[in-house]
Amino acid sequence: MYEQLKKSLQEHVTLSDKEWELCKHSFRPKRMLKRQFLLQEGDVCRELAFVEKGALYSYSLDMSGNKRVIRFAFEGWWMANLQSFFTGKPTRLNIEVLEDSELLILDRKNHEMLLEQVPPYERYHRIIVQNAYVALQRRVENALGLTAEEKYERLIAESPAFLNRVPQHLIASYIGVSPETLSRVRGSYNR
Repeated sequence: MYEQLKKSLQEHVTLSDKEWELCKHSFRPKRMLKRQFLLQEGDVCRELAFVEKGALYSYSLDMSGNKRVIRFAFEGWWMANLQSFFTGKPTRLNIEVLEDSELLILDRKNHEMLLEQVPPYERYHRIIVQNAYVALQRRVENALGLTAEEKYERLIAESPAFLNRVPQHLIASYIGVSPETLSRVRGSYNR
């Protein structure tokens, strides 16, 4: 464990051996099974999760109880509700395990300690948050301005792992179309 975390850190910053050890020992390993919840609506998000192995997804429920998928996280990705984490207010999202997963959990106290004591970690965290904001903005733009076909094509081009690892009904929710529309789009796309 910790291979994906080390790889992610090294892609963005340079850590000394001492800094890496401090980072490594600040995380707590956690294994979770498919369909378990990392976070449920109404809870306060008190931890950040780094995915070493597996997959998770976050979603909200609409008035009819339908899942509205917000995002996915695979190996090397972070998952949390940052709004709740930074404000201390209850979340409106659920984070559920999509595949049996191995996570590295970083609580707020250790996160703050790393930000203060390991300057490369602070830079890494800033880069990760910036990238998350850019991805969120792109997702909003896609939702507002693309057809179902264009959304599917972009998903395939940018995240091909989704097709093999995510059930079709969750992909449909993620791109904002009905399962029937996704089936039609996939049928015409595969011709």
